[in-house]
Amino acid sequence: MQKTITLLVLLAMQVSFSQSKITGIITNEAKEGIPFANVLIEGSTKGTSANEHGYFEISNVSAGNYGIQASAVGYKSVSKTIFLKNNETISVSFHLISDSELDEIELFGNRHKHPDKIEALTRLPLAPYEQIQSISIISEKVIEQQGNLTISDATKNVPGVYTFATYGNKRESMSSRGFRGIPILKNGVRVHSDFRGTGILTDMQGVDNIQVLKGAASITQGVATDLGSPGGVINIVTKTPKYYTGGNASIRLGSFGQARTTFDVFGPIDKTENLAFRINGALERADSFRSGVSSDRFYINPSFEWKVDPKSTITLEMDYFDDSRTPDLGTVNLAENDINAIYNLPSNQFLGYDNDKSLTKNATYSVRFNRDLTDKLSLKAALYTSSLNLDDKGASLGAVVKDGSGNAIYNQRKRGYSTSTRNDDNSVLQFDLVGDDLKTGRISHTFQVGFDYRTTKFGTTNQSISTIDTIDVFTNNTRMLPNVLAFGVLSESGSASRALGIVAQDVITFNKWLKTFMGFRYSTTQTDAETETTESDAFNPLAGIIVIPIENINVFVSYTNSSYPRTGTRLDSNGKQLGNERFDQFETGIKTNWLESRLRLNFTFFKINNKDINLPVYDENWVATGYYQKGGNDERKGIEVELTGRILENLELITGYSYIDAQYKEHTSYVYGSAPLNTPKHTFNAYANYTFRGSLEGLSAGAGIYYTGDRPINDWSSGAVTHQGIVPNQKPFNVAAYTQTNLQAAYVFNAHWNFRFLLNNIFNKIGYNAYRTSYINQTDPRNFAGVLTYKF
Repeated sequence: MQKTITLLVLLAMQVSFSQSKITGIITNEAKEGIPFANVLIEGSTKGTSANEHGYFEISNVSAGNYGIQASAVGYKSVSKTIFLKNNETISVSFHLISDSELDEIELFGNRHKHPDKIEALTRLPLAPYEQIQSISIISEKVIEQQGNLTISDATKNVPGVYTFATYGNKRESMSSRGFRGIPILKNGVRVHSDFRGTGILTDMQGVDNIQVLKGAASITQGVATDLGSPGGVINIVTKTPKYYTGGNASIRLGSFGQARTTFDVFGPIDKTENLAFRINGALERADSFRSGVSSDRFYINPSFEWKVDPKSTITLEMDYFDDSRTPDLGTVNLAENDINAIYNLPSNQFLGYDNDKSLTKNATYSVRFNRDLTDKLSLKAALYTSSLNLDDKGASLGAVVKDGSGNAIYNQRKRGYSTSTRNDDNSVLQFDLVGDDLKTGRISHTFQVGFDYRTTKFGTTNQSISTIDTIDVFTNNTRMLPNVLAFGVLSESGSASRALGIVAQDVITFNKWLKTFMGFRYSTTQTDAETETTESDAFNPLAGIIVIPIENINVFVSYTNSSYPRTGTRLDSNGKQLGNERFDQFETGIKTNWLESRLRLNFTFFKINNKDINLPVYDENWVATGYYQKGGNDERKGIEVELTGRILENLELITGYSYIDAQYKEHTSYVYGSAPLNTPKHTFNAYANYTFRGSLEGLSAGAGIYYTGDRPINDWSSGAVTHQGIVPNQKPFNVAAYTQTNLQAAYVFNAHWNFRFLLNNIFNKIGYNAYRTSYINQTDPRNFAGVLTYKF
């Protein structure tokens, strides 16, 4: 009997101490492990945290039924029910999806990871907050909330970035830090190779984020072959596949006959979830506040991603844009160029012809390959290509008509007509070996070593008629083009270039309060034009220090330069080539990070000098001698302040201010101390969005204020330059400052439906974007739109 009791006790003890185990992995939409995610057995205090790869293990669990919950900051929690037997190990996988309600609305992107394709600009696995250069990110959520449809709409959230010109509402040319027409890239490749920076058009539907790298981009983007390169670059990043099924469709109706439909569909293709797709599209037609002006566009953006194995990924993307619109000459100035007398042209007046048309077709393609060699070392390869086709037909405004006494009649202009085409092809092949936090003794290195091979090729045609008729801007004019047109000689031009660059960067972390940045780029460029072939090379260094005196406060200082090879073949008086021009940039500031990365305040001071200009030489009568000299000093300096993030869980904020002091300090062509055209000293932006709680759950409201300061309509010639409306020794007038105020409101009905109402320029304040005196285009008056979206 005693033996039986003892046996039963031992058996009971064995049952009571028989334990089970729960293991698994927690991954995100990209099937990547979520580091340090939380796992909890519901109804108990028992749980654990995943390791840096997303793996977890809970031991010593008694047999029974359990609810297991996995969670991580920025993701929606997921629960699963399991049944454990004695001495059993069960593996449970959790797939967490980003919580859009927790996505950061900040210029620096999501606070938990760096923005998609940021390496295409920086080529380092660092978030913008950690970079030595000034980088701003405009997220997809900001674009959606504000209803942005253009590059300028989105980048107005970045201090110091502003519209340079629209060239008759045919392009979007952007400026930064006093440099005109900064390059606009799409997925890391230049779309328009023209060094004059006349800009591009694109559609916002396929945009995942917009990245703005300000200052000399010599290290990552090569020599400054664009006029605006020392001011920075704008990279438009398209959306990529997700490994869960979802999407949305929307319709937008608004002022001036706007009707726009969009869709976005994504998800895995196979059951193993190693292959995923995404496709975005938009179809839009619209009129304008200006009579006779309309536009139509089509956009499609498919992409595919293949996880070849746990360490290798291949991503393919295509982006196609087709836009047809009526160019708008805008209005005129009713006085000499030193007096601001811009005529408020009535909206029913149109100064062009009925058949004026601007056609834009752009296609970009990319293939990216990522391979993790170890947990600290990776190989990245990418091929980006882009093609651009432009076909423009439209009126032009010429000289002011004069009466018999030679007095100008400013409301009367000679009207001409021109046709032009342009074909651009650009490509970038890029390889990088990237190390992330590799240790050498007590210090760590985050580095990149790689090369890129860039090609550009373009060809243009142009023919024009200087005068077809004379028009009066005070009256309605014929919009009929004559049946017979006597064009001048057809002009053709073009060139092709190829550049090879070698890039190396190393970010050395000595301890928790000191980092150094060191890097260089060596580039060789060959350009083939119709009459000559030119070659140049450039060495561009980058050096900087980050000091972290207090946690979450980075104090930085950096130096870099960029080279401008396009004028390098100019000859001095001895017949010797002068070589590349060079821009030197000094930058310092503070980057701060508060409220667990929810809020960021940044201050930057910059100074960019070009003291190595290939300047034309004139005689005492301002006649060009035909040779050039080194010298001069074009200077841009200023400050930029940004405050962005989430002050409260339901209050988001984006603010920024910039002061730009741009001067021709020493130049043979322009007046000392004068500013380059279209450079405002002050810009300001502020945007806030509030999400209601309680009885108003589902409602959110936002407002934005955007100020652009006054700016010179043209350059101030000291006597030599006379082209494009410039009058020697006559100070150009300033285009007046303007402020626009926008409102937005949205209501989420349920998990699927939401409606957004947009009211832009609510006070109907009119401003102007001008390119010299050739185009003076009005900003849009008060307008509204409603957007109904279904999400699935």
